[in-house]
Amino acid sequence: MHGGGGKVGEPATMVVKADLGAVREARDFVGLVFGAWGLEDYVARTVISELATNAITHGSREGDLVVVRAYRREDGVPVVETWDRSDVVPVVRVVNYAAEDGRGLLLMEALVRRWGTRPLSEGGKVVWAEIEPVPS
Repeated sequence: MHGGGGKVGEPATMVVKADLGAVREARDFVGLVFGAWGLEDYVARTVISELATNAITHGSREGDLVVVRAYRREDGVPVVETWDRSDVVPVVRVVNYAAEDGRGLLLMEALVRRWGTRPLSEGGKVVWAEIEPVPS
């Protein structure tokens, strides 16, 4: 774990290689952070799995790095996010029941308070999600 993440507003940050094996690392990292905050981590782990998978699969090339962060806003609401090098913004797709993928953002949208994106000044984007804080 890089960075703190202990105080409100102070991000806990992890950098992973753009490899699908890193999704588990991101999930475990967020679980540790939420545990340290005394918050239930199931939703956060599920959401960061989707964000990391998308950042790696759609927002990165082999050898790229993906940033995973978790922090609490001033009002205490936890936020998880990923940073990748793509400027392409993710969109929730219409469900195709015959497809084997394409439902992750729809599921995530149902689990979070809200989510969105913002551009990075050096190129790329941040995809973030606000999680309802539930004490563990």
